[in-house]
Amino acid sequence: MRETLFNWLAPMIQGAACLDCFAGTGALGFEALSRGAGSVVMLESDRSLAQALREQSAVLEAGNARIVHTDALSWLDAKRERFDIIFLDPPFASDLARQACTRILNWGHLAPGGVVYVESGRGWEPPLGLAIRKQGKAGQVQFTLLAEDKGGG
Repeated sequence: MRETLFNWLAPMIQGAACLDCFAGTGALGFEALSRGAGSVVMLESDRSLAQALREQSAVLEAGNARIVHTDALSWLDAKRERFDIIFLDPPFASDLARQACTRILNWGHLAPGGVVYVESGRGWEPPLGLAIRKQGKAGQVQFTLLAEDKGGG
């Protein structure tokens, strides 16, 4: 899945500002940096995972990675930063992907021409305002690349 995702992102990743909302191990954010992204903000609510991300960032000498120990939804509500690529890989049983997408749209976090990548359980549908640009499936996982829907639905 990750290889497919980064093939999809290849035309736009160079120098891109990225946001990894549910960073976990940081796999998506660090991979984006390794492929030429300009910067990545990694949001992680678990204190020990956030500390591990900081340590990994230091080992990788990823000065263009900013790790924030926070709840992603609260951060999206409070900040007004814009990103070219936003990664969403929350727990599949939650509604966090939909909630995050709504906040991304409502608060203008997606830069013009930007995309949102969502890993979810099969059957996940984006909220109004986002359109599916590309989609794939692997086992019970669905991975979707979204862009702002200029047509309104």
